Amino acid sequence: KVSARHACARCGTGGSLPEEKKEALRNGPGLRDFVCGELADSSAWAGYAGALKRQKGERLRLPPWLKTKIPMGKNYNKLKNTLRSLNLHTVCEEARCPNIGECWGGGEHATATATIMLMGDTCTRGCRFCSVKTAKNPPPLDPEEPYNTAKAIAEWGLDYVVLTSVDRDDMPDGGAEHFAKTVSHLKERNSKILVECLTPDFRGDLKAVEKVALSGLDVYAHNVETVPELQRKVRDPRANFEQSLCVLKHAKKVQPGVISKTSIMLGLGETDEQVYATMKLLREADVDCLTLGQYMQPTKRHLKVEEYVTPEKFKYWEKVGNELGFHYTASGPLVRSSYKAGKLL
Repeated sequence: KVSARHACARCGTGGSLPEEKKEALRNGPGLRDFVCGELADSSAWAGYAGALKRQKGERLRLPPWLKTKIPMGKNYNKLKNTLRSLNLHTVCEEARCPNIGECWGGGEHATATATIMLMGDTCTRGCRFCSVKTAKNPPPLDPEEPYNTAKAIAEWGLDYVVLTSVDRDDMPDGGAEHFAKTVSHLKERNSKILVECLTPDFRGDLKAVEKVALSGLDVYAHNVETVPELQRKVRDPRANFEQSLCVLKHAKKVQPGVISKTSIMLGLGETDEQVYATMKLLREADVDCLTLGQYMQPTKRHLKVEEYVTPEKFKYWEKVGNELGFHYTASGPLVRSSYKAGKLL
């Protein structure tokens, strides 16, 4: 049973989002802006007769609504080459995101978007859903990375950028200062750019959370990943729901005007009751934006998919999110926490 005990006693309830930001979120894009165009036509899956729930010993086949195009195109190649030349990493590649071709490719009326992964490509944690490399002592930080990141984004001419990172438990502040420096460099180059930081939990260090929340960013994101009941199964033992909720609440407490955001993966064995209870807890913690997407097994070494959730069910959860009072809910099979994040504002 999920209860209010999951809230952290150290954290306040946080402030309210300014009315102008609420309005921007209310008038934002809908579900179709967050999923591939093919999903708008239900004929692609209406007659699908394959299994959607895994039985013991089985491995589910990928349903048609989760099949994406092979990444290619001028913008895709340009973005990839720029990243390589500046020695930058993206979560798009490291986490094998299914939307990489669409986000990187952009288009005539869309901005090519990449989520920059700071502090290298090696994480100190080993969550069972994630394909990012792990090590107890990753290579030292690149001191030029904050500057190089700002330079690259200036070259692309982006209006919105998402900064995320691996966990760096080997560092005293978990890399919070590195985040803050990157945001500062970005704002110095372009004061109008909107910056979202998708951060680790910093081992629950609220001083580190404050450092990022007060850095000048526009959106503070931290993912709870799954329902409380599945945390130990899905995430590294050093992570837990209560700690993640505390991070989100504290970011709002120290910077009431910031937009807070989190994400939940579905298909890991959670029940509808658990999903609803989790969404309710997040809203009670004053989380503004919620994304829900399908968990997809990156390799055979990772957790198996327990269920492929249908597009109709994702639409249901979007409706529930709106009814609970989230200022913005993006729910769809291919939705990821940073997917087309530039359309948020």
